[in-house]
Amino acid sequence: MGKTRSLNNVIITGSTGMVGEGVLIQCLNNLEIDSILVINRKPCGYVHAKLKEIIHQDFFNFKAIEDELKGYNACFFCLGISSVGVDNDTYYRMTYTLTMHVADTLVKLNDNMTFCYVSGSGTNINGKLNWQKVKGKTENELINLPFKQVYHFRPGFIKPLQEQKFAHNFYKYINWMFPIGRKFFPNGFCTMTELGDAMINTLYHQSERRILEGKDIIKLAKEFS
Repeated sequence: MGKTRSLNNVIITGSTGMVGEGVLIQCLNNLEIDSILVINRKPCGYVHAKLKEIIHQDFFNFKAIEDELKGYNACFFCLGISSVGVDNDTYYRMTYTLTMHVADTLVKLNDNMTFCYVSGSGTNINGKLNWQKVKGKTENELINLPFKQVYHFRPGFIKPLQEQKFAHNFYKYINWMFPIGRKFFPNGFCTMTELGDAMINTLYHQSERRILEGKDIIKLAKEFS
């Protein structure tokens, strides 16, 4: 499948977290991405000619910034919280309710949009754990929104980029495990480069709704290389 060149204007959420920052870096470095809008509660610290940042505190109410969310053909949704130490009601609100509000807003404002949702390895609406069920419910309902495309990314261990500012400190101590894990459990290990490139490469597909596990992410990242 060859690329069809068109303007690629993307929105990224969660760029002050490890995954969102990594995706942002890949988009900044990719000549196929023409403009980037990041929406954050605090500055991400990146400055670039094709980057615009909106500081907005209430992700449950975008009324004040709706006009600035128009004209984009992709959203790379990397915003999320860990379920560790969080009660079920808070996790549900910050995972399902928040994600669906952002998605509902964007699909209303933009035709022909691809929505990429960072879910997680093990997501299962019929799973035993609360986070599995909440992520699964979120995936299922995003699929039904009238986006051009919806992709659910389910990475496991992600090796961050060396230059990242928001990578978790513990990765410094466990990155040595990556080559071993990649060899024996390839479906659970990908690099941030692969995750970001795979998201970008979704823009050259048409009318798809897919769940991408680790191997799928790696394959899609290489599709146009």
